[in-house]
Amino acid sequence: MDITIIGAGLAGCEAAWQATQEGFQVKLYEMKPLQYSPAHKSEDLAELVCSNSLRGAGMNNAVGCLKEELRRSGSLFIEAADATAVPAGGALAVDRAEFSAYISAKIAANPNIQLIREEVTSLPETGVTILASGPLTSPTLSSELEKLTGSEHLYFYDAIAPVVEADSIDFNIAWRASRYDKGGDDYINCPLNEEQYFNFVQELVDADKVAGREFEKLIHFEGCMPIEEMASRGAQTLSFGPMKPVGLPDPKSGKIPYAVLQLRQDNRHATLFNLVGFQTRLTYPEQKRIFRSIPGLEQVRFARLGSMHRNTFINAPACLTDSLQFRAAPHIYAAGQLSGVEGYVESAACGFLAGLFAAYHLRGERLPSPPAETAFGALLGHLSAADSSEFQPMNINYGLFPPLEGRKMKRADRRLAMAERALAALPQWWENVASRREER
Repeated sequence: MDITIIGAGLAGCEAAWQATQEGFQVKLYEMKPLQYSPAHKSEDLAELVCSNSLRGAGMNNAVGCLKEELRRSGSLFIEAADATAVPAGGALAVDRAEFSAYISAKIAANPNIQLIREEVTSLPETGVTILASGPLTSPTLSSELEKLTGSEHLYFYDAIAPVVEADSIDFNIAWRASRYDKGGDDYINCPLNEEQYFNFVQELVDADKVAGREFEKLIHFEGCMPIEEMASRGAQTLSFGPMKPVGLPDPKSGKIPYAVLQLRQDNRHATLFNLVGFQTRLTYPEQKRIFRSIPGLEQVRFARLGSMHRNTFINAPACLTDSLQFRAAPHIYAAGQLSGVEGYVESAACGFLAGLFAAYHLRGERLPSPPAETAFGALLGHLSAADSSEFQPMNINYGLFPPLEGRKMKRADRRLAMAERALAALPQWWENVASRREER
């Protein structure tokens, strides 16, 4: 076998797929079901843990541009997402179980991928390896990784939102609609008046939380902040954040509520919905008590309660090259969230690139980096050029792209122009990769 990949999450599966498209064989290691991380439950590969949303589908969001680049470049991840999509307004969301099953079936049917269900406890000293073990890398392998990086790991906490059963929501109060009617009635909305909102915020602040361990600093990724942490920052924080009511008039009164909780479809059959933006580290009893105080959720049944787990990531600018190789061990590549990207799409994109980089390495060649103007290039730029003294995981955003030259533009127009520039720059790079595949 030519390439060893540790971890069969989004990044690992994507890396394996791309490596086989380059003509190589892969050993893909996955420790489930022999051992599970604190957040994983399914035996399937590429399990989605925190949410079923892959975020915005339009080009006004950089993640939409990244998804389109993956789509145009033959990504397994985006193929699976498109095949298992569920209604989500202006976002791309998937049926979790079907998405993971789709990728698992594709990996199983690929004759050049050998899936090995066992835990890897040490890093190979020889041979090309892609480390895609994720932010919940096992303690044993984390210890090996710490030796390799030569520095103390960075880590932060990630919180998961609850999921509820749709038929337990009170539709005498809640209603279906997307903000500004964009996307139809993809979301379920629960309205709060001013008194209900401020009582809810106070309950969050006063509630019992799951405490962090003494030796662990409580560092939250800003894009996945627990709802109670946001509430503690100010009484109005939620009403300007995940509970913003703008664009959601209550059809019963025709008026905009003081605040709104939105629920997003979590599976294809629309029997499960997750509480949008409600990642939490509240204790289970407090989650049930407080979230059932929201109008429309008084009798709700929880299919899954929220939880919190530690995420590990590498200080990429200090430890990795611009081709995702460890400086201390160039035969090992990092991929996915472990490398310092944040988000499902970004993790898959990182695996996509790592698979290509590793394949070219084996042939004694160097894959040219994707143009800086592309979302691929912007993501790699963050990992290689960010300030290593203050490095934190980051979602793809247009702030990572090279600025546009010329006249000033409105923000929305500038974003669309950046997406247009990215997709115009992609073909020259990708067509070179694709043509060489055909030649081989």
